[in-house]
Amino acid sequence: MDKVVAIIQARMGSTRLPGKILKKVKGKTVLEHVVYRVQQAKQIDKIVIATTELEQDHVVAEKAISCGIRYFRGSEDDVLSRYYHAAKENNADIVVRITSDCPLIDSKLIDKMVQFYKENNYVFVTNVGNHASQRTYPRGLDTEIFSFQVLETAFYNAKEKYQREHVTPYIYENERKIYYYRNDVDYSAYRWTLDTEEDFQLISAVYGYLYDENENFGLGDILKLMEKHPELIKLNEHVEQKKIK
Repeated sequence: MDKVVAIIQARMGSTRLPGKILKKVKGKTVLEHVVYRVQQAKQIDKIVIATTELEQDHVVAEKAISCGIRYFRGSEDDVLSRYYHAAKENNADIVVRITSDCPLIDSKLIDKMVQFYKENNYVFVTNVGNHASQRTYPRGLDTEIFSFQVLETAFYNAKEKYQREHVTPYIYENERKIYYYRNDVDYSAYRWTLDTEEDFQLISAVYGYLYDENENFGLGDILKLMEKHPELIKLNEHVEQKKIK
């Protein structure tokens, strides 16, 4: 049976909100919340944190140990290389890419997407996409699933700087059998990722309302909260996402 490994890329360096993954919400760090939520996904066999070899990221490796999961340390700038070696070292057949700035990641959505990947003949299943028309889920629930072979092909063939600084650009640009996993309703206008102080305010508010009742609250719970408290949306609706290229 194929081994499904979720690799969470995490580092302390962040131009807009330095050290964001160790900011605390409800007594736990953002990174701990991400790990916990991915651990709730039944389709995941193993979780690995992929961080850098920089001294400032010692704390990330230590946090992985305290969470009871493995870590891999690699290149700061060549994230594709870091991801590839993390996957290879942990014998991944199927890789689930998660980023550490997504403390609202939905474990049930991860399970649905991994199951869909296993049952269909696509090399890459994603709810992200390169264009706005391909995204229907809120930014912050980003999940990308691909085989180790596809990752290996990207590792050996990606030449452009932006293709190495990020994990999946080469795959988007060169693979044909990509499936864009869409929701029936377009919620792409919502921004639930962590990149700025305003994002942190929103995420903290969501946890404040939902966490005590259900630590693994999901997409539906947050949508109901937004309907009840539309003022939350205004906290970070003006924040623009950084472009890859």
